[in-house]
Amino acid sequence: MNPRKSARPTHRWRHDVIELAAMFTAVVVADSIAKTIAKGPDGPYLLVFSAIALVATAAFHTWWARRRGHAPPADDPGGSGEHPPPAAGTGPVEESAGTVLWRMRTTVRDTPGSLAALCSVLARHGVDILTLQTHPLADGTVDEFLLRAPAALETGTLTRAVASAGGNDTWTERADAHDLVDTPTRLLGLATRTALDSAELPLALRQLLGRCTLHSIPAVSLSGRPNGETAPVEGVLEETSMRLRDPNGGTLVIERPYLPFTPTEFARARALVELDARLGPRVPRGQDVLTLPEGNAIAVRRADQRDLAAARALHDRCSQRTLRLRYHGPVGDADRYLDHLLSPRFGRTLAAQTASGRIVALGHLLWDGDETEVALMVEDDWQRRGIGAELLGRLVAMAEEAGCDSVYAVTQSSNTGMVAAMRGLNLPLDYQIEEGTLVVTARLDGRPADPREPAPRPEQRPAGR
Repeated sequence: MNPRKSARPTHRWRHDVIELAAMFTAVVVADSIAKTIAKGPDGPYLLVFSAIALVATAAFHTWWARRRGHAPPADDPGGSGEHPPPAAGTGPVEESAGTVLWRMRTTVRDTPGSLAALCSVLARHGVDILTLQTHPLADGTVDEFLLRAPAALETGTLTRAVASAGGNDTWTERADAHDLVDTPTRLLGLATRTALDSAELPLALRQLLGRCTLHSIPAVSLSGRPNGETAPVEGVLEETSMRLRDPNGGTLVIERPYLPFTPTEFARARALVELDARLGPRVPRGQDVLTLPEGNAIAVRRADQRDLAAARALHDRCSQRTLRLRYHGPVGDADRYLDHLLSPRFGRTLAAQTASGRIVALGHLLWDGDETEVALMVEDDWQRRGIGAELLGRLVAMAEEAGCDSVYAVTQSSNTGMVAAMRGLNLPLDYQIEEGTLVVTARLDGRPADPREPAPRPEQRPAGR
């Protein structure tokens, strides 16, 4: 793309000297003519007419000069006079009627001219390169592009064209306007979110690495048995999988079967985890005060593992029926289980507390691989007052902000309060009953559930049980 030329007109000193000489010559000639005419009988009238003609000539000269100032210069064939015509593929970065945005990743040899050959092939197909990242490898380079291509260009044609220029293992995916943010800006934004909230780390890793599955494996299981070897401090990278040491204990396992991770991506992910470890536990401390229909005021705030004692007291005050509806069975070790649920590594927790500081309800938003679970528990004396619906609405709003397509709740058909709260979301719902357990899925994008999609299996969801 050629650099834009200045829109200011170019002044040449020769033109200025010529115009100055012409002005002095005109003054001398006019003075001579005026002296000659003034001696005649009609001298004053001739002088008036000459002045009018001079003014008219000056006005015409000014108009003509302005018109030529807006005319296109010789090196501006577009005729704009200020902006050169856009090169092929340049213009607004958003999609237009005839173009689409693509993310493409391909591997090329690390030799001079390999990238130039790839760019030339893209240009021949009318494809514009909006952003480019390079990921060095031991035997090549992974080039990641954000492209704007003609809508009529098929992905197969694009892949074959890239292969003809030396690209291997090419992968393409539709992009949108959110991908237009440059990489340093995006990384700083993710680091800021992680610094403000411990629960943002899993979301930041997903946004950093694209479509991937993240599992947090605690060092000790809920039954008290070790879960195996913990990842080393420096982490482990194995093509489509990486393991990082969790600052809270245990291991973060990130998998992306469709696309191998690069060392650059591994280093970025490890830097985010190290930032989380240095900052320690943190959660936004704001709270909202709500007034219930009967006039009581409660506060809703974020909770974490520092609220373990208050959460355990809530469990002790709840009836066996409430605990059974929440966990679908007895809770063996409530302390260890609540510590797991309150961990920001597994999701976000909202607490409803009275003016005295007593927690009367908990709501959990749990990251479960590619899926998201919601769970509620309200103390018996505070049920049927709208607290559960309020917490659920806020949890769903968090899920939407995190980019989740759906949330599901695992409960029992006899838990009419939870079912009513899900229906109160006014979202498309899908009901699945399996072995006496009801799974209610709410679609956040407004689409009805696909009957071909299997429902989440409750026995595989220990976090919300």
